[in-house]
Amino acid sequence: MKDILLITPPFTQLNTPYPATSYLKGFLNTRSVSSFQMDLGIEVILELFKPKQLSEIFELAERNGTILSENSKRIFMLKQDYLETIEPVLQFLQGKSQTLARQICTENFLPQASKFEELDDLEWAFGNMGMQDKAKHLATLFLEDLSDFITECIDENFGFSRYAERLGMSANSFDELYFTMQNELTLIDSISIDLIDKTIKKTSPKLVCFSVPFPGNLYSAFRCAQYIKRNYPTIKICMGGGFPNTELRSLTDVRVFEFFDFITLDDGELPVELLHNYVVNGSPKVFEFKRTYYLDNGKVIYNNSSAKADYKQAYLGTPDYTDLPLDKYISVIQIANPMHSLWSDGRWNKLTMAHGCYWGKCTFCDVSLDYIKLYEPLAAKMLVDRMEQIIAQTGERGFHFVDEAAPPALMRSLAIEIIQRKLVVTWWTNIRFEKSFTRDLAILLAKSGCIAVSGGLEVASDRLLDLIQKGITVEQVARVTRNLTEAGIMVHAYLMYGYPTQTIQETVDSLEMVRQLFEIGIVQSGFWHQFALTTHSPIGEKPEEFGVIPDYKSITFANNDIQFKDKTGIDHSKFSFGLKKSLFNYMHGIGFELPLNDWFNFKLPRTTILPNFISNCLESELMTISKPSAKPIWLGRTPLTSIYTKTKRGESWEMMQLAIHDKRECIEINLDIEQGKWFMEQLVKMSVYSTNYPTIGELKIDFESKFEDFELFWYSKPISQLRDAGLIVT
Repeated sequence: MKDILLITPPFTQLNTPYPATSYLKGFLNTRSVSSFQMDLGIEVILELFKPKQLSEIFELAERNGTILSENSKRIFMLKQDYLETIEPVLQFLQGKSQTLARQICTENFLPQASKFEELDDLEWAFGNMGMQDKAKHLATLFLEDLSDFITECIDENFGFSRYAERLGMSANSFDELYFTMQNELTLIDSISIDLIDKTIKKTSPKLVCFSVPFPGNLYSAFRCAQYIKRNYPTIKICMGGGFPNTELRSLTDVRVFEFFDFITLDDGELPVELLHNYVVNGSPKVFEFKRTYYLDNGKVIYNNSSAKADYKQAYLGTPDYTDLPLDKYISVIQIANPMHSLWSDGRWNKLTMAHGCYWGKCTFCDVSLDYIKLYEPLAAKMLVDRMEQIIAQTGERGFHFVDEAAPPALMRSLAIEIIQRKLVVTWWTNIRFEKSFTRDLAILLAKSGCIAVSGGLEVASDRLLDLIQKGITVEQVARVTRNLTEAGIMVHAYLMYGYPTQTIQETVDSLEMVRQLFEIGIVQSGFWHQFALTTHSPIGEKPEEFGVIPDYKSITFANNDIQFKDKTGIDHSKFSFGLKKSLFNYMHGIGFELPLNDWFNFKLPRTTILPNFISNCLESELMTISKPSAKPIWLGRTPLTSIYTKTKRGESWEMMQLAIHDKRECIEINLDIEQGKWFMEQLVKMSVYSTNYPTIGELKIDFESKFEDFELFWYSKPISQLRDAGLIVT
């Protein structure tokens, strides 16, 4: 028996668990509250694609006469091939039966429908992709063909990463979702409910908590809650997560509580603990809840009366992945976007370096909500403690830090802590492209296992970046992305079009900036999205100051996205296809020579950006002079030293040679013997494994007590060579 059942409804990701329930379970462990978690997303997919279930899908489609398109007819005619290959393909995507890759890559193993028609057009995108990755991509197309068949013939709302998303998007009224709840169960509904029923019978929970991160999870959460209400009326049901946190802050519709007893907002740990005390322990403090909706005497009540403060991040415990089928998640590869491929391929443990955003100023962002505005970082030592605990539990060494924007100073401390513990991990996160990401910090991050970052370039226009209050310039972005790329860290840029007051000329110029960033090779991945006005952003709160005219609706259910008119009168949506098509080509290294107009089916003005603007930004960078407070760190091995005599014009003197071996080569550096001895003593203190690094100022004082002119020594050729060999300054 368990007190609480935590559920992520379908669908989020196939390759790794969405972290919310694992975070909650980790916290509940610290409060000695028993819980069980399930990810219905992966469990439903695995059930759906069992040969027996897939066979029933084909039979149902034939019986209902829904096999109408030529593509679906082809899939149906090849049904026996799909039934024979579905199980081994899924096992391969789960990391088992890796020898199957060679067979998948042959032409006669997988049945092929419309998704495979893209292969001829995308052959150049494969490059020298390895056998395993190519097989994953082909297996992904195989599953996507089946997904198309299910969507057309069985359930129009089906999708691998979302389900019935339309019902949850901008649903100001509950009417459509409520009426949909009166319909017969879909196939996905039936599978979900059957899995929940088995889990409830096994765990006997008193409280069921649904975490709903996205609109594409909302319908299934309501459908599953409806079943529990009807069949287990004594169980209390709660909903929390990203969707209610952003969308349900103006909730008044009483019908919602035919499905849920409680809805909590923002950080869920304390609200769920208080609900547990009320539901399970029978706490007499009935109305002492935290950010919780419920129904009382036919009215929707929002109760935030508890005086207890939310727990600090240090006291939330380590995320706990127990109960989840970690060996059954499916890695897929969609090669069109390198970062999206990273997102969907491999099992990533999710962690957060800091709660909230340390910047918290972007005008399009929900900076008024707690998940953004309440900034609280964790200590690096505690973060790495948690990483080690999760590795021990899951056996996986990959980490995705899901921060709004990871703080550079904390990233530095985290990297040093990982290196000092000699912990081998792979990690990636989201950042701001701020000037703190120097060449040296990028090298340090890469040394610790950082392989990728994503960040918002948004509209690549300094005027608009200033309006956004992003705190960056295009020139700065160019230098930061160059630093990261040269360190071997992949860079993904979030790109925006249609920001208020954006002109057509600025859209063209922004695309030219993006073209140059990709052509030079300092950004490798990107994604364009159209500006959306949200009620909790600075623009949403004061739209008149940003030149937009909002179209407000009556709110009884969801309230986040706001329809609006831009005073410029420009239809920004017409740029969508051209921007995305050009970016797709740029990501694969082609199309740079084409005029920007060629990507669009309507005329555009010429760009005003010089064709070498980005390269000029990189070339004009001044030499950085280290601050006295900066700390040098040596990332390399201890050099081998030898003494030799140098003779020139009849004079002889002793020199010291430092031989530095890294994983690729040996670098030899020559220093005056006395300065060499001094430097070797300092190198021990500067080692990344040291506990007290000297500052540049301290080195200068010590050097000049024995020699002359520290700057002449520090910026000399030998030290420059050492900088290439692993000496960084942070």
